[in-house]
Amino acid sequence: MEIIDLTVPIGEDTLSPPSVNLQLKMTSYHRGPGFWQASKVEMLLHTGSHVDFLRHVQADGETAIDVELDRVFGNALIANLSFAGPNHAISVGDLEKLDLDIQKGDIVLVRTDWTEKQWGNFPTYYLESPYCTPEAAQWMVNAGAKAIGFDCFSEYCARLPDFTSEDFIIHKVILENGSILMQQMTNLSKLPVKGRFDFFAPFIKIRGAEGSPARFFAILD
Repeated sequence: MEIIDLTVPIGEDTLSPPSVNLQLKMTSYHRGPGFWQASKVEMLLHTGSHVDFLRHVQADGETAIDVELDRVFGNALIANLSFAGPNHAISVGDLEKLDLDIQKGDIVLVRTDWTEKQWGNFPTYYLESPYCTPEAAQWMVNAGAKAIGFDCFSEYCARLPDFTSEDFIIHKVILENGSILMQQMTNLSKLPVKGRFDFFAPFIKIRGAEGSPARFFAILD
């Protein structure tokens, strides 16, 4: 058995998406004698590897406390789009060429290798990332994906300074159709291109939270 960590590291040099552009801040408190530390973290819930829930796009949508873990655990497969370069728009045609056998209840992880190449290189990571088209997102949802993960900055509008909630279309397509959106994954290149594997995305159970930091990982036999 091999555990593959699919989570990006974050720290005080990490920026959130341009929509808020908040830099992570950690404040540590100490007391003695000897060593004791407790730390406070200030960050956007959408910083680094995270899961998005329906409240992100609907005022009455479900939050972290409403989502059962079986919706982010299970059989996963890779959509290998590692050929995608900067600013590539992931299309239905790209997905159809892969001959994916998505079954109802599968988790689809979209691989571009962008995070492996550019994570920490801000703002390039956000501003030049491959992104998903609404049609491609709908195609994966229609095929039966209960959760969809990306190792790139999937929503094109989120790199723009003046986007509106109605522009947030990839999130709407995935979340409003009952699927879960997972973002800023890494190390998808270490997973098998063919076949299924066990995938897990535990997140923090926060009341009222439209998103949550997560620790993504896969288990390979």
